[in-house]
Amino acid sequence: MVRLVVVGQGYVGLPLAVRAAEVGHTVIGYDVDEGRIGMLLAGTSYVEDVSDERLACVVAAGTYVPTANPADLAGFEVAVVTVPTPLLEDVPDLSFVDSAALALAPHVTRGSLVVLESTTYPGTTQDVFGALLEKESGLAPGPDFGLGYSPERIDPGNQYWTFERTPKLVSGVDADSARRVREFYDTVVDTTVPVPSLKTAELAKLIENTFRHVNVALVNEMAVAAQELGVDIWDAIDAASSKPFGFMRFTPGPGVGGHCLPIDPRYLSWQVERQLGRRFRFVDLANDVNNQMPRYVVQRLVEALNNRQRSANGSRVLVLGLAYKRNSGDARESPAVRAAELLLRIGAEVRASDPHVRESVPIDPRVVRVELTAEEIGASDAVVIITDHDAFDYELVRTHARYVLDCRNRLAPGPHIERL
Repeated sequence: MVRLVVVGQGYVGLPLAVRAAEVGHTVIGYDVDEGRIGMLLAGTSYVEDVSDERLACVVAAGTYVPTANPADLAGFEVAVVTVPTPLLEDVPDLSFVDSAALALAPHVTRGSLVVLESTTYPGTTQDVFGALLEKESGLAPGPDFGLGYSPERIDPGNQYWTFERTPKLVSGVDADSARRVREFYDTVVDTTVPVPSLKTAELAKLIENTFRHVNVALVNEMAVAAQELGVDIWDAIDAASSKPFGFMRFTPGPGVGGHCLPIDPRYLSWQVERQLGRRFRFVDLANDVNNQMPRYVVQRLVEALNNRQRSANGSRVLVLGLAYKRNSGDARESPAVRAAELLLRIGAEVRASDPHVRESVPIDPRVVRVELTAEEIGASDAVVIITDHDAFDYELVRTHARYVLDCRNRLAPGPHIERL
């Protein structure tokens, strides 16, 4: 077992850190957010994949030490970086990766191993992250210390494909690094999958996300067309799903969220355009379709209210779900936030309910957070199901709502219930 540093204690880093501590590694969980560190030290988890009980157990045992002090990174044998890679003005922002390298570099020693997990474009691990580590430490990746890439595959809220059950891609800057990366991850996950190079692993992650992004966009555009053609898209998808080969089921929704779909494919298209001089047209088109879905949801809602002799301006709308996916508290890039803002813009009174979202959501303060009750439903002119958490009482919604726009196909259609 090793002394492990995990840089970044969010949806990716915290499950890794706690799992590693549970199997016997000594883990330093580093994050620049002192508020998060305070919660972790108190045994309070803000990530649904890590229970308070699991967290408190490893903190009490001393095998997991959360910290915001970069001096505590000293003496690591393995370091794993799980920091965000957002977009800044539609361009990849690697500032968090750079900051992680700068924090780790003073503590890199001969024989140590550093692994990047953050999603990024091919070439980042060696040409950006590794180069900065080398510049600041004076040690070379490969000859002096191990450098690897193992893309995160966290699916927040997934009770079956947990961190340890999900196969893990592993790669290294050279054969020895690749071997050591695999040996480390073999201690914390059930299955590791070696790939031949850092760039292959980086591209594989982008293929995974782009594949889903494009197919979600396809069914979203089909859903819009089907509505205008008078065809139920959900019935059509069910029918197509009976084919046992050559078809993979995707379903429409109010838009996409999280890091994987709205952001990660743009890393690929940006690199293709920068390095090859041409646009990645599938990604551009998928972005356009998926980005328009919150606006389409609001358009459908306005039409439904008009058909009921109600103006959207002044109507009370209850939004169910602020997270971007079912049974998750992750609200990053959530289409619910965009839909709520568009509703406010046309003069609606917006309320929102989500039992899973615990951390603050970057949403207009005029959106009132409420519990899902019969009174709240009955007082609303419309209910919009954006995120179909299992915790919601859908029978309560069916019984008390005047009108429901169901974007996730949780309720059977009826006189006052429409599906996207």
